[in-house]
Amino acid sequence: MNATFADTAASIMPAWLDGFAWPWALLLLPLPLLFRWLLPARRHGSALRVPYETRLRAVAEEGKGLGGRRIPWLLWLAWLLLCVAAARPQQAGEAIQPPLAGRELMLALDLSGSMSEPDMQLGGRLVDRLTAAKAVLADFLDRRTGDRIGLVVFGRQAYVLAPLTLDHETVRQQLADSVVGIAGQETAIGDAVGLAVKRLRSQEGGQKVLVLLTDGVNTAGLLEPAKAAELAADEGIRVHTIAFGGEGSLSLFGFQLPMAGAGDEIDEETLQQMADITGGRFFRARDAGELAGIYAEIDRLEPIERPGQSIRPMIERYSWPLAAALLAGLLAVARTGRRRR
Repeated sequence: MNATFADTAASIMPAWLDGFAWPWALLLLPLPLLFRWLLPARRHGSALRVPYETRLRAVAEEGKGLGGRRIPWLLWLAWLLLCVAAARPQQAGEAIQPPLAGRELMLALDLSGSMSEPDMQLGGRLVDRLTAAKAVLADFLDRRTGDRIGLVVFGRQAYVLAPLTLDHETVRQQLADSVVGIAGQETAIGDAVGLAVKRLRSQEGGQKVLVLLTDGVNTAGLLEPAKAAELAADEGIRVHTIAFGGEGSLSLFGFQLPMAGAGDEIDEETLQQMADITGGRFFRARDAGELAGIYAEIDRLEPIERPGQSIRPMIERYSWPLAAALLAGLLAVARTGRRRR
């Protein structure tokens, strides 16, 4: 049955049938009567005579109706219930308000060798930069309900660890499994942005955002950061850049020794330029607390908590009449077998 006929049949159904997804299926109810009317009744000849012919004739006369045979009422009930199940009865569920608009959000995380520098305080203990970044990013992921989020990591090369997805738990797991040096010891900022742009531009509609975190200078890759930012701007992708690192210290046998410039080589000027080109923001974080504040600011800059139109999801209830039809059919078979015995 094509969609045009189904739409036409549904349009002429009375209002009380609005609880059925396919109300036109109820038009099948008189089908058994139609078959009985169209098919001729079976005629029995008198060529063979048996001693109990009179009894057989009496039984046949009792069962005569339109078409020659009476259909048991349990079978009629089973057919009625089957038609109701085929019409897909539905019940409106509780009203919900889904987010109206999320983001296509790509996270780019630096995994170069310098991210192992233990110059961050987290929960009262000294940790390396990657551990601090993971903790803050995990909290950020918890707040981004409604976004499609992906994860790019980069060192000497850039890789997609998680494609854009609503399954934030998968992204969180990939983030937790990331280790320093897995993508190489150098820093390919431009290639990371280029890879993120490639993934984001294939998505249709929605706001497209890239959040880049690095603690170094572009030292590898084929694409210059400024050129990558221009590609992002051409695709309408906003890039927020975060320069992450301590105040300049050198880790020696677990002790932090002050040293100008040590562990603090960050090309802030290039990161600022990339953000300006794409209409994003540049941030500087020197500890885990500042980094958490930055991601909170990005959360505010890229809002998603706008409730959409209230909807009531439909809950399928066809299983109830289907089970009742099966029960009625079994009872009819059992009753017929008992009568024959």
